[in-house]
This record gives sequence, structure tokens and C-alpha cells, in this order.
Amino acid sequence: MEIDEQLAACGWVVQDYKHAAVATAQGVAVREVPTGAGPADYVLFVDRQAVGVIEAKKAGSTLTGVEPQTRKYQVSSPDWLPAFEVDGALPFGYESTGAETRFTCGLDPVPASRRVFTFHRPEALAHWVDEHVRLGDYSTLRAGLPLLPELEPEAPGLWPAQAEAIRNLEESLRENRPRALIQMATGAGKTFTAANVCYRLVRHAGARRILFLVDRANLGRQAVREFEDFTVPDDRRKFTELYNVRRLATSRLDIADETATKVHVSTIQRLYSILRGDDDYDESLDEQTGFETAPDQPVEVSYNPKVPIEFYDLIIIDECHRSIYGVWRQVLEYFDAFLVGLTATPGIQTFAFFDQNMVMEYGHEQAVADRVNVDFDVFRIRTELTESGGTVPADFVTEFRDRETRRLRLEKVDEDIDYNAAELDRKVVALDQIRTVVRTLRESLPAIFDDRERRDDGLLKHIPKTLIFAKDDSHADDIVQVVRQEFGLSNEGAVKITYKSGDSGNKPEDLLQSFRTNYPTRIAVTVDMIATGTDVKPIECVVFMRMVRSRNFFEQMKGRGVRVIDNNDLRAVTPDAKVKDRFVIVDAVGVTDAGLHDTVPLERKKGVSFDRLLNQIGVGSTDESVVSSVASRLARLNRRITAEDRAAVEKVAGIGLDDLVRQITDALDPDRQHTEAVAETGTDDPTPEQVKATAERLITEAVQPIAGNAQLREKLIDIRRSYEQVMDTASKDKVISGEYSKDAADRARAQTESFRQFIEDHKDEITALQVLYSQPYGGGLTYTDIRELAEAIGRPPHRWTPEALWQTYETLDASKVRGSGHRVSTDLVSLVRHTLGHTDELIAYPDLVNERFEAWLHQQQQALGRHFTDEQTAYLHLIKEHIAASLTVAPADLQNPPFSTHGGLGRARQLFGNDLNPLLEELTLALAA
Repeated sequence: MEIDEQLAACGWVVQDYKHAAVATAQGVAVREVPTGAGPADYVLFVDRQAVGVIEAKKAGSTLTGVEPQTRKYQVSSPDWLPAFEVDGALPFGYESTGAETRFTCGLDPVPASRRVFTFHRPEALAHWVDEHVRLGDYSTLRAGLPLLPELEPEAPGLWPAQAEAIRNLEESLRENRPRALIQMATGAGKTFTAANVCYRLVRHAGARRILFLVDRANLGRQAVREFEDFTVPDDRRKFTELYNVRRLATSRLDIADETATKVHVSTIQRLYSILRGDDDYDESLDEQTGFETAPDQPVEVSYNPKVPIEFYDLIIIDECHRSIYGVWRQVLEYFDAFLVGLTATPGIQTFAFFDQNMVMEYGHEQAVADRVNVDFDVFRIRTELTESGGTVPADFVTEFRDRETRRLRLEKVDEDIDYNAAELDRKVVALDQIRTVVRTLRESLPAIFDDRERRDDGLLKHIPKTLIFAKDDSHADDIVQVVRQEFGLSNEGAVKITYKSGDSGNKPEDLLQSFRTNYPTRIAVTVDMIATGTDVKPIECVVFMRMVRSRNFFEQMKGRGVRVIDNNDLRAVTPDAKVKDRFVIVDAVGVTDAGLHDTVPLERKKGVSFDRLLNQIGVGSTDESVVSSVASRLARLNRRITAEDRAAVEKVAGIGLDDLVRQITDALDPDRQHTEAVAETGTDDPTPEQVKATAERLITEAVQPIAGNAQLREKLIDIRRSYEQVMDTASKDKVISGEYSKDAADRARAQTESFRQFIEDHKDEITALQVLYSQPYGGGLTYTDIRELAEAIGRPPHRWTPEALWQTYETLDASKVRGSGHRVSTDLVSLVRHTLGHTDELIAYPDLVNERFEAWLHQQQQALGRHFTDEQTAYLHLIKEHIAASLTVAPADLQNPPFSTHGGLGRARQLFGNDLNPLLEELTLALAA
């Protein structure tokens, strides 16, 4: 009976064979029709001819494997039965228990059963039959996929990654894989890619209707604009001049009214209301995410004849919260459609929903290399209240604010009110904490954006477009008020853009548009309305004043800053901005410390000068932090370089700057390193050591144009100096740790004591500690010893790095710490010596080597009367740099870069003769001791 009820709901008239009258309706399902293979449970008639069969099974039966039984009836129609057949068989076959139904379409190139929510309507089968008669083998979407023209290797209007995503998706569709996931970095043009997919499927493959599913209404409006602006590649008309695109804004939808519409845009909650026919749907729910409006339990969907399962051929799910694949899942699975996910941050649940079929993976690092994204820096603000909470003391007269009305009342508290960091801005509002963070932001912006114009008081003349994430609407209100006061901004200069902004008469969309395109609005405060998908390209500063627990959500929020923008468009809203080659995350709550990063900055060595990084590569370094930082700076340079300078670089390098950046970032990609290691070792599970060896090879090959070409390094340094200034990071760190974090010294003291104890506990196990513990001057140390120590301190539970330990000592007493600000592995020598009390000052090891070199050179010339030619002196400087990075130097080292670019070992012997070997030993002893 359940099958009969479903058939009736889907528009079929159910009849017994003895009383059959197939002319009474377009679609008739006749029970127990005799065939050459025996009575068929149901034969489906459309327009008076048999077109399909239903094989009915009792509840609980498994259906996969039953298809041959269905097929037996499909190929056994009696001669007297009016039938539409393809290759001697009725084209449509169903297996059903009433609770589960599977469907095989014989019109598809490779007929394969798939699970469907229920039966298709007669009109759908009639359409497929008519199309088959009219077009032959290309009647369904699956049948039309082979007609898709091949996308050109360099398709006009598409970035290479977008074209690759389209090609890979279409291949997955042709393979009849029902679900596919496209992972593309935020800002890489996922919606534009989707628009191209829609056009190609509608234009060439015969797709009848596509649903573009978004997280909330404002993203839906943005998606519609993207389709309206999309110029199709064939005849250069707009997509919406050829096909109708409609955002679903009511809860009533009827297939009869939508025959001309090719693309619908909707939220999941709106779509659910349509399936339910919910006339009382709260329109405001569309302005929230599917996660916020999601019920506690998975929703259940019933069949709606006005929106049948064949209503959509393809559903594209754009950057929706993972809840869409949980509680909302049945809404998606209601339709007999391909499902395609678009995301920058796939989680485990997302991978599982899409059957692990990720057809495209395009991460942040690749997008930066391709000039599709900009890289980012992290600026950390720490305050005592933010990290530890506080206390409102007893007998203190304080304000209490009603959460709903925000009405204030004064009251003396009877006892201490303690609150922790998690309760800040929820249970207790500490305006001074907000003010401290905002004021620090204001005072730090000149250092963060140090190439911008300043006012007479030293602050920035034009505040970069800044987005602040608040905890909730009330917190956003408080932040906006403080921002206006501290920055001296008008109501238009600092705005709140949340779902509740409309309550004040300002449409969130209008506020967002003003923030995007107008100069006056400099700072916007939001909760999560601008967190995902929303495109505001001029944003250069993203401030976190709320903690985020979801890795995916954090990546999406962070993605608001990565978008590239034309230089002229940027200057239209920020006049003194030359180019957007990065953005800055200002972290006031520790969100970047919480391990939520899927992407990390390419820049890992902010304090190290560009020329020093290049020189480290020149002396053979393949350290990933060094190489990644070089890639970051080259990527930034690549966004602002002139055509003339670009040509000059290519002439010297023998490779374009685009290709150089891309090959370095590719070499740093862990997935590629693993894949190459698999190929090299012939095993599916190479050891970490094998992967590491492969990684070093890939990196060495990638940086060879830099490592082996001193002229290129000099050219890059000269060009970069003409475009950029070095960012002063020291002052901003000291301001925060010295003025706003009272417990920082205690934490630093505890960490240095822990490091001291580590040295004591491991002094007999780790070679470097053995040497430094017994010999204060570290004679005999090798670079291998230092790398062993670096790996040891980097293991859990400590996970120390030279950078972190160095900053700890700066926090304790900056007057006793000096150096050029860069951190290298050999700085561990200085750190261990200082921790053991062998030195009063902590001096960067390369700086210490440099001081010793100058003293040695002075002694040679003044005391010993030994003078060197300019060429000899230049060579000695190379030796000094090598010792600073590697602790020792030997004749064999002179055969490698950078010595090889200066004549190598042979030239060294010409310059120093028989004194070369003793000279190398003398320099090692004098500089590395």
C-alpha cells in the first residue's frame, strides 16, 4: 500500500490489470501486468504506452542486486503491449520497498541504479521520452554530459584554477559520481566558477534547472548579482539575458510556474519551508545562517507534488555550514540531483557527505602564488582582562544593563563579582578592556601600515578598511561606541553591520555596500553577517574580539581579508594605499593561538631582512620557514612589480616571477611532498624520513634559480627596496607586553626556568648541550648538533622554537637582549649560553659572529699587519655568513652556493693559496667559539 500511496502522491493513477484504463491519465501504474517473464509488479504507462517497471519488495529487503529482476521484466514486454523501448527494453526501472526506492534510467550512457526519495512524476518520464525521440541519445542530463565541449587550456575569463575545477567536476559528472567537492581558497572565485558550470550544463548538456544554495540571504543576493554580471564566453551576453535566475523569497513554489527559470538561489531553511508549504515562515530566518536556524534534531521531509524530486538536475552548495550535511541533510537528498559542494574549509563531515570525492584542491598558499589571494600577517594584542578576567569589588557602585532593552541602572554590589575570560562581554561588560584593545589598535596601525600617510599626531591619516568581529549584537554595540570615541569617527565612519542593524532603520545590505565602496565608512563591526562569502575586497585589517571554536568558521572569517583588488579601486576608498599585497589579522583574544589554522601565513620570518633570507638560500638553506618567507615576499612583490621590472627579473632568472613563486609554493605543499615520496619510494606509506628527504629535494630544486644566481638575488633586493619599506615589529610588541599584560613577565620567567630545567635534564643526552654545558664557548659544535637540539626542544610538550624562547627573554628584560631581530637555528647557541649564565647579554648569534669577525679583521690588519684585497675581503664575508648559519666551514663547503657563484673552491685557493685551509680553521675557531 505504501508504494501505491507514493505513486498517487507523485501524480500516478494506480490500477489493477483487470480494470486497467491507461487512457484515463497521462501517467498510469498498472499492477500485475503479464510479461514474457511473468507478471510485473507494476508497469508504468505514460501517454498510453509502457515506459517502465517497478519491482516491489517487502519492507527491510535490500535493493542493490535486485536490478536484474527488474531488467528481466523490462526486456519481456509482450508484442501486443504498446511500449516505448530503447535497445529492446523499457527505459525506466524502479525497485522499491516503500521505505527505499532505487531508479535506473536506460537513457543514460551507463545505466546505473541510484537511490531516490520517491518516484518521478509522469511528466518527467514523458519529457525524457520526448527528448530521446527528438535528440536521440542525449535526452537526460547524464546523457548530455558527453556533449560538453572541452574547456580550453587557457579559457578566457577564467583563472587557471577555476578552469581546472570546471574540467575536474565535469569529468566527475561524466563518471556518474553523484557527489563532488570543490575546495578552493576563499577569494578564489568559487561563485564565478559555479556560474560557468551552470552555463555550460544548461547550454551544452541540457540541464533543466540548477539550485545554488547559500548560507544566508545576503549571500544569495550577492550570488544573483554575480550571475547578472557574468558574461558568457560564447556570444558575450550576460547570463541573465539568456536565462532566468531567481532568488527564492517566498515559501510557495510550483514547477508549473518555473519552466523558464534555469537557476534558483536559496538558503537551506527557505528550501525546507518550500517543501513544507510553510506560509508562516519567518522571513528574518533567511538573514541568518543554516547553523543558527538549525533545529536540534535532523529535519524530516515529506513529498511535495509541486516541487517533485526531479525539480533540480544539480544542486551547488556554496560554503554552507557543516550542519547542512547533518540536520538539514534530508532536504538535499530529497532531490534526484547531482550534489556539488564549494568550500574553502572542508571538514570531516563535509568530506564524508561528498563520498570523499574532492575533485579540486586549491589552497591559500597556491592562491597567493597565483596572485588570486594576498598573504596575511598576525598582530597579537594581549590584555590582562582579556586573558584572565577580573573582579568587581564589593561595595562598588556599578551599572547593570538589561540584556534585551539595554536599560541601565546603578546598584551597589554586596559581594565581589568575579568573572573569567569566557564570561567577559557576556556576563560582565568591561568597557575599559574594549577601550584598551581599540586604543592599542589605533596606536599600532602606523607601525602595521608603515608606508601610509600620517597626521601631525603620528596616527594614520586614512584608516585602512577594518572589520571587527564581536561576540554578539550587544558586544558589537559597545565596540562601535568605543571605536567612534577612540578613532574620532562619525556615525558613518564606524558602523555595526549585523542582522539586527535593520531594527534601527538601516538596511544591512546598504551598510555593507557603503563599507565596500565608499570612503567615509572605515570600520565595520559585525558578529557573523560578514563572516562567510561576503565580498569586501578593500578590507586590509581583520580584528578578532571574539573567540571562535570552529576551525572552518575561523578560516571563513579570516577569508574576509584575502581578496585581491585592483590598485585604482583600492585607492578610491583608501587614498594612500599603493597596493593590497597582504592583510593583517589583529588577534585580541588568542584565536590564532587556538590551533584553528588550516592556513598559516607564508611569511614565517617577519624580523629577518629580505636580503638575509636570500643569502641563507644562497648558502644552501632549505629550511621551510626561510623558503616560505621568501615565497611570501616574492608573492607580495609580484603584485606590485612593473612590467619593466618583471621583464628584468625574467631575463636574469631565466624564469618568470609568477612561475618562480608557484614552483616554490608547490615544493612546500605537504601533499605534493607526500605524493612525490610515494613515487620515489614505491610504497604507499613512506616514512617521515623519506618524505623529509623528498621535501628537501623538491625545495632545493625549486629555489635553485635563487640559490645559484647571485645576480638574481641582487636584482630582487634592489627592486623590492624600490617598492617597500621594512615593517618595524619590535615597538608594537613591547607596547603590548610592557603596558597591557601584567602577567607576561611571570609566564616568561616560568618558561625560562622550564628551559633551564630542560638543559639540566638532557645535558648528557643531547650533543649540543653536552658541549655547551662543559665548554662555555662551545668549541667543536656542528650544525648537525644544533639541528638535533632544535628538533628536541620542538617536540611535545614544550614545542619551543628559537623565536619563542628569544621573545621570552625580551619580555623578562629587553635591555639585556640585542640583535638584528632575525632568528636562526644557531641562535640556540646564544640561548643556551645565556640560560646557563655564561653571558650577561643575549646576543643574536649571527650578530655575535659579525662582531667577532670585525674584531678579527681589525686584529689581522692592525696588530699583525695582514691586509686583504677587496676580493679577498668579500670572500671572507661569505665565509663569515656561512659560519653564522652553520657554525663551521670546511674546504668542501666552498664548492656550494654562494661560494660556487664566486669561483668556488678553485677561486678561494687562488685568492689565499696555501693559507686557505689554516685560514678556514682559524675563522671557525675565532668566530664560532
